[in-house]
Amino acid sequence: MKNTHKEELYIKQDPLTDQLFDDHSIFFDIETTGFSPARSSLYMIGCARRAGKYICVDQFFAEKPEEEKLILTAFLELLKQYDTIISFNGVGFDVPYLKAKCDTYHLSENFKEYHYLDIFKCVSELKFLLKLPNYKQKTIESFLGLSRDDRQTGGELINVYQEYIQHPTEEGLRLLYLHNYEDVIGMIDLLPILSYLEIFNGQYSILSTRIDSYHTYDGTTGNELIITMQNDYPVPKRISHKLDSFYLMISKSRTSIRIPVFEGELRYFYPNYKDYYYLPAEDIAIHKSVASYVDKEYRQNACAANCYNRKSGSFLPQYSNIMQPEFRKEYKDKITYFEVTDDFCSSDIMLRRYIDHILKYMCTKKK
Repeated sequence: MKNTHKEELYIKQDPLTDQLFDDHSIFFDIETTGFSPARSSLYMIGCARRAGKYICVDQFFAEKPEEEKLILTAFLELLKQYDTIISFNGVGFDVPYLKAKCDTYHLSENFKEYHYLDIFKCVSELKFLLKLPNYKQKTIESFLGLSRDDRQTGGELINVYQEYIQHPTEEGLRLLYLHNYEDVIGMIDLLPILSYLEIFNGQYSILSTRIDSYHTYDGTTGNELIITMQNDYPVPKRISHKLDSFYLMISKSRTSIRIPVFEGELRYFYPNYKDYYYLPAEDIAIHKSVASYVDKEYRQNACAANCYNRKSGSFLPQYSNIMQPEFRKEYKDKITYFEVTDDFCSSDIMLRRYIDHILKYMCTKKK
């Protein structure tokens, strides 16, 4: 059995959704009686695709388990028209399940030829930012303020389907269709959440930088660098995240990062310490080629930990060697610093390199 539902295309003011859901992409979701392809049945495949100014939803339903091959064949035929598959955990479950069923029925499939967008996998990269209790589709829908008429879980519908096989009813059929329909159509509404990920992928433009003073609740004062960016894609909800000394604020159209500025003295450590003498009285290292005038009693061979020069100024932290020269408080410190200069604050290239560094650090720190 095939059910087709067509409605007006409602993608109007979300450029990311409009970009991802084009005429070459198709959403799909499957309903099964279990997780194992060998020990369960495939009873429904739902698809959403664009057809001109409409969204067209096709649902292939097996009235009985013996129709499993029939709906799978119909879906594979529809799939040939598209090159991108969008799903929710489809890469992890739906596609492997269907491939196994194709093997069972000796059906030809070309799943490896498609481009994939797995919403679940993408959103999983944002766990540190979203901090949701779980990352099921309905939980993400709730975060976005979306609602649905369906109140059943996929597990609960297994019994509904098994009862329907024995005693078909209009109500049972309605519940089965409704759940799959709202799973499929709901995925379209989930796409805006990927706009957060686009920021971490560098989809922004730098608007301004400024250094302001700050005061904390415990009386600490200092200066901070505030970088403001324009989001290429609007995000659905305002959200913030703090990690170490960095504070990230993402609003609908703009993102800002606040970084405390270290004011004081730091050390630049020379890499080739065997070529230097350390002068304890001055607390600096100088190259041996210019240290011959220093009496031997006032100098000693440098080691890695004391082969440095000192510099006072304003500095920003970094977690890898992206800006040079880099300074440290102590030789073995993992956090290094670079000097805040007018050239840095006015260079879109250097600012973007630093922003991307911070955003990447936020993404990977909690993994």
